[in-house]
Amino acid sequence: MDSDGGSGSGTLSEIYQSARRLLLRTRDGLERLERLESSSSSSSSSSSSSRAPSSLGVGADLPELSFAIKRDIAQIRSRCAEMDHLWRSVAAKGQRDLWKRKLEQLAEEVDSLKETLDKHLMRQQKRMVEAKERAELLERANGDSSHVLRIFDEEAQAMQSARNSSIILEEAYATGVAILSKYADQRDRLKRAQRKALDILNTVGLSNSVLKLIERRHRVDKWIAYAGMIITVVVVYAFWRWTH
Repeated sequence: MDSDGGSGSGTLSEIYQSARRLLLRTRDGLERLERLESSSSSSSSSSSSSRAPSSLGVGADLPELSFAIKRDIAQIRSRCAEMDHLWRSVAAKGQRDLWKRKLEQLAEEVDSLKETLDKHLMRQQKRMVEAKERAELLERANGDSSHVLRIFDEEAQAMQSARNSSIILEEAYATGVAILSKYADQRDRLKRAQRKALDILNTVGLSNSVLKLIERRHRVDKWIAYAGMIITVVVVYAFWRWTH
C-alpha cells in the first residue's frame, strides 16, 4: 500500500482530489483489514497448537496493513490542514462556502475511518492478550506449548510496534499542522504589512498633491496681489493727473 504520489502541494482542487484518492484507498485497506482479521480469528479458533505457525502468516500482515492505513489517514489530515488555509483565500463567497462544506465532509469521513481503525487495533490487542493467556494455560497443562507462546509474543510485539508507529505519525501530523498554521499567520501578517505600506504610499502621494496645489494657489494669489497694486497705482496716478 504505497503512499499517494506528490506532497499535497498545489491548487485547492488538486489537493482535494489527492485527499479523495487517499480516502478511497484507506477504505479499501480497512475492508481488507477486516477480511484478514476475520480470517485470522477463524484460524486461531480452529487451529490446534501444532498448527499455530500456519496462522501466523495471516496475523503478520495485520500490523503492516494497519500501519499503512494509519499513514494514509495522517496524510489525509495533513491535506485537510493545508486546504483549511487555502479555502479562506477564495474570492467568491459561494465558492468559499462550497469548499468549506467539502472540507468538513472530508474531515468527518477521515475521523470515521480513524475510529474504525482504532477499534480494530483494540480488538487485535485484546485477541493477542487472550491468545497469550490460552497458550500459558496450555503450557501449564502439558508443558509443550513454548513455541506457541513465542509465536504470539512475536505478534504482540508487531502490534506494539504498529501502535508506536501510529503515535509517531500522530505527533508528526500535529507538528505539520502547527507549521502550516504558523506559515499562514506569517502570510497574513505580511499581507497586512503590505496593505499598510500601500496606504502610507497613497497617503504620501496625496500629501504631495495637496502641497503642489497649495503652492500653485499661493503663486496665483501673489500675482493677483501684484496686479492689484499696479492697477491701484495707475488709477491713483490717473485721478491725480485729472484733478490737476
